[in-house]
Amino acid sequence: MRERPQPPADISPEAFFTQWVPEAVASDEDRRRRLGDTDACICFELTGEGGGTFTIEIDRAGVQGRVGPVPDPNLRVFVDVATWRQLNAGEISAPEALLKRRIRMEGNFLLAIKLHLILG
Repeated sequence: MRERPQPPADISPEAFFTQWVPEAVASDEDRRRRLGDTDACICFELTGEGGGTFTIEIDRAGVQGRVGPVPDPNLRVFVDVATWRQLNAGEISAPEALLKRRIRMEGNFLLAIKLHLILG
């Protein structure tokens, strides 16, 4: 299995969700195939310096990211910027972050399992 691209350590959350994630999925045929016919909206709420609310929309056309919330996302992810950076760097796993209560999710937990397909 080939290694997936990793975002730059200094990437802003906005650039990550609006540019990096859509481009990473678009350039990875295996990731697109594994997403299949997923049709969902995920809202990420990052707290702390540089944080904000970001939305990832997944459909047959691919993955699009934007700044701001949506009224009824399928999944909401709450995390602080420091933990988000550690997750991106591979310094902490999502299950470990959940167990340590550093990340919280509300909504479709089956979709939460697919997050690694989207984010890497």
